[in-house]
Amino acid sequence: MKPDDVAMVSEDADRAVVLRDFSRSLPMALMRAREATMRFFRPALRAHGLSEQQWRVLRALAARGPIEAMALARTTFLLPPSLSRILRDLGARKLIERRADSADLRRSLIVISPAGHALMATQAPASEAGYAEIARRFGPERLARLQAELDALEASLLEAPDWSGGKAEAED
Repeated sequence: MKPDDVAMVSEDADRAVVLRDFSRSLPMALMRAREATMRFFRPALRAHGLSEQQWRVLRALAARGPIEAMALARTTFLLPPSLSRILRDLGARKLIERRADSADLRRSLIVISPAGHALMATQAPASEAGYAEIARRFGPERLARLQAELDALEASLLEAPDWSGGKAEAED
């Protein structure tokens, strides 16, 4: 780390902790980039009465087809209680349907409804316009490289074993 990237965090004067500066935190940089990116999508989502999370669920259902709720939660990175609320709201708007799995009637699958497909078709041009504007501002080649690098980062971190970063507790 460069000196400008370091912040001192201390609980007391005797114990100074060196920590990466908050502005150089990778999770925070990714959050800032996400927020900057979403500025190009939120207005159209709001115009159609959709939250970001609802759109994420509809996109996943359109791409993946029928899926169980827990698999949908993992796919969309939503906590199950949040997904339950989102599914209830999308169901009330008739944008999704629940169906019994023909292979196992004990299982319930979530599917996008015809009304959900119609809403996606209405929203898609605005979404693609957002992507086009981001590509115009950032550059299509840079955007493609960024997406490839983010995919590579995710893959390399997911193949690593669980890591806590802390030291093992001392044994007695």
